[in-house]
Amino acid sequence: MSDQILLTGVHGFGYHGLFDHERRDGQDFFVDVVLEVDLTNAAKSDHIDDTVNYAEISDLVVQEITSNPVNLIEKLAGRIAERILNEHPKVLQTTVTVHKPQAPVNAQLKDLAVQVTRKK
Repeated sequence: MSDQILLTGVHGFGYHGLFDHERRDGQDFFVDVVLEVDLTNAAKSDHIDDTVNYAEISDLVVQEITSNPVNLIEKLAGRIAERILNEHPKVLQTTVTVHKPQAPVNAQLKDLAVQVTRKK
């Protein structure tokens, strides 16, 4: 399948992390999502029912970022991917990248991210 829908930089403020200050103070998280979807019918019909509603996907991502804190962004990425596959039957595969640019590490870095791919 070569058809994709991409959402880049979905932002949410969340309280994920191992450390007390991360759970107390929170931080910005950004998520990129790649949806593998057969877009043949949508390209012909021009109808929303023949594709995946990316507004619903972005809302799902923000909800996951802003609720139910977890220790690891690996868990957050997996949870987002599983929800997408479970709630959107047209999605055949998804790749979710969770960015944690303010990760508490000693090195100076631009970004820290975890990427998972899940398929049906």
